[in-house]
Amino acid sequence: MQLISDSLLLAATIGAAVYCYVLAARLRRFTTLESGMGGAIAVLSAQVDDMTRALEKAQGVAGASEKRLEELTNRADVLAKRLELMVASLHDLPAPPPGPAPRPPEDDEDQRRLRFIRRRSPRGSAEAVE
Repeated sequence: MQLISDSLLLAATIGAAVYCYVLAARLRRFTTLESGMGGAIAVLSAQVDDMTRALEKAQGVAGASEKRLEELTNRADVLAKRLELMVASLHDLPAPPPGPAPRPPEDDEDQRRLRFIRRRSPRGSAEAVE
């Protein structure tokens, strides 16, 4: 009976030793920085840091854009009120006299534009040769 219990205890000890050896090998491969999960975790950690910095930068830009947009909106509201006042004051002006509307002045550039007239020479035609 003593011999059976000792052999079972020895078998359990050898099994635990083999289990610990296999577990240690797996853990070593798991934590290897170059090819294992440790490397993947390190890469993911660096990517999270980069994304955090990019997010903070984007939030800063969005905040500045929000302030600028709010300023422009307030300015547009003020200008819209002024424009409404100007349009309302146009109703107080007298009506224009009846007749043709005056033509707007032509640009100086249109007046300065040179015009070329191309004439056909009689030498190039077949009738001029005869």
